[in-house]
Amino acid sequence: MEDLRIECLIRSLGIGANYRGYRYLSYGIKLCIFDEDYLLAIGKLLYPQIAKEFQATSSSVERDIRTVVKVCWERGDRMYLQQIALRPLQFRPTSGEFFDILTGYLRRSANVEN
Repeated sequence: MEDLRIECLIRSLGIGANYRGYRYLSYGIKLCIFDEDYLLAIGKLLYPQIAKEFQATSSSVERDIRTVVKVCWERGDRMYLQQIALRPLQFRPTSGEFFDILTGYLRRSANVEN
């Protein structure tokens, strides 16, 4: 069920599964939901764990996630991103901020449902 909520959120932001970063983002969000420490060390913990899962390099994971953040910002639903961020976003969020925004939203919405 959690996987479906994550995928629906990512797609609603305008990021399709045709991007490699889509799978990385989805898996990374799952990791962050279960352990907030990943949000504190994106480059040292999160990217290497995603890379290990998908047999990729940390640098390719980082690049592909930056790409999907850029796609969301430039061609996706920026207004929805700002709505779930609970604050105005004047600049494209970093990958770490993006993970934080999406993870926080999914946590809040899960608490409302329960």
